[in-house]
Amino acid sequence: MKGVTRFGKKEKLSLRYVGLFEVMERVGAIAYRLDLPAKMQEVHNVFHVSYSKKIFGERQPIVMEAGSIRLQANLSYEKWPVHIVDSKEQERRNRKVSLVKVLWNNPAFQEETWEREDSMRTKYPYLFVI
Repeated sequence: MKGVTRFGKKEKLSLRYVGLFEVMERVGAIAYRLDLPAKMQEVHNVFHVSYSKKIFGERQPIVMEAGSIRLQANLSYEKWPVHIVDSKEQERRNRKVSLVKVLWNNPAFQEETWEREDSMRTKYPYLFVI
């Protein structure tokens, strides 16, 4: 698996969910075959159950139009940080790591994630200008 690119991430599967897809069939005890769109034909359509997220209740899921997000050839899309919402220090083993909560703006929706402050300062220095 080393060197394999999936959803724009190298060597591991992206931890964020990609979209809503219909389950076509159950493959074995813990895998499902999904009905992926034609744009994602390069991605293998059988996934482990741990990579899926169940929709609970009667509420309607948020469905995005396939054309609303411009996918690149490697099935990734561009997102950029808008601003820093919060910051904190987290203790990991014997050292402290500074984290910042970043509001991301991508074409489909806005999300907030915790990122390392040092990596955000190098990639996006304009976020830290006072």
